[in-house]
Amino acid sequence: MDSLSYKTISANASTVTKEWVVIDATNEVLGRLASQIAKILRGKNKPSYTPHVDCGDYVIVINAEKVKLTGNKMTDKVYTRHTGYPGGQRFATPADYLAKKPTFLIEKAVKGMLPKTRLGDKLLTNLKVYAGAEHPHAAQNPKPIKLNEIK
Repeated sequence: MDSLSYKTISANASTVTKEWVVIDATNEVLGRLASQIAKILRGKNKPSYTPHVDCGDYVIVINAEKVKLTGNKMTDKVYTRHTGYPGGQRFATPADYLAKKPTFLIEKAVKGMLPKTRLGDKLLTNLKVYAGAEHPHAAQNPKPIKLNEIK
């Protein structure tokens, strides 16, 4: 017979309830926005959070092109990548990416805040980022949330 009246509940894939949420990135600071998105993707805002399970929600980010960076980061920050060929180092600023591929900034910032494991890769697939105000996930009935309401 158990002497404890309460047991610690550990979530697993079959007991997790996942929801869809929409976040509007208009005039939000990139780093603060990304940390809140990572928290929701990970499930840390839920009481049933379990570190080794994907217990977070699906996150839809709209208006990604309207995200802000503080200070002079829009022109001074540099993203570096390499093509794999000799002399293939390429540099780009956030302003370049906002003009060419506005979803990249949010995706890269959130990816850096998730675990660098198979679970982190899986969590990143739960993030949907769109440059404009429209998204194709109306059938999932996502609920809009404000970042200051997240605990």
